[in-house]
Amino acid sequence: MNDTQTPGTDERTPASPAAPTQIADPGPLGLAAFALTTFVLSVFNAGLIKDGALEAVVLPLALWYGGIAQVLAGMWEFRKNNTFGAVAFTSYGSFWLSFAAYVQFVAPKLPAAHAHQATGLFLLAWAIFTLYMTIVATRINGVLIAVFTVLSLTFVLLAAGALGQSTGVSHAGGWAGLLTAVLAWYGSFAGVANATWKDKSLPTWPLAG
Repeated sequence: MNDTQTPGTDERTPASPAAPTQIADPGPLGLAAFALTTFVLSVFNAGLIKDGALEAVVLPLALWYGGIAQVLAGMWEFRKNNTFGAVAFTSYGSFWLSFAAYVQFVAPKLPAAHAHQATGLFLLAWAIFTLYMTIVATRINGVLIAVFTVLSLTFVLLAAGALGQSTGVSHAGGWAGLLTAVLAWYGSFAGVANATWKDKSLPTWPLAG
């Protein structure tokens, strides 16, 4: 009896590699989530709304949009092999989650005379992280350079305002935060528009790697 080989069963023939699955760019989502939450908090930090009790409106945004949505964007950036986006969005999503937890559960239990030191340390640590991410952004595009530069200033001013118990410096940090939000919104808008319109109508000023 002659041996026969059923087509497609030869184990010596390697299977063709599957084409990589394309996913949408998560960057505009991460920037939008960061921008909106930063904008709302910065309105209070800048002193545009005086009633501190209304600041509670920031917490659900910090949890669901600034927090969870950004962390998800960071995970999708890992999938796209974008180290910068993955680190940035996951980290700032975690910032908003930790901020919500700090305000809701930690700050009320701190000694009133020294609570500003804990807040200042929290903000200072994020300023350090943001400063080195700004250095990395200088090889990506002009929009990210602007966002991270002004965000660095925002964290530095807010940290200094908290540690020095200076309302004026904290208000300056709030205004810097508002500018950060506008820049991040532009980056998100450009990403959504350019991907949807299939062109580069809105510039982001990419730089050589």
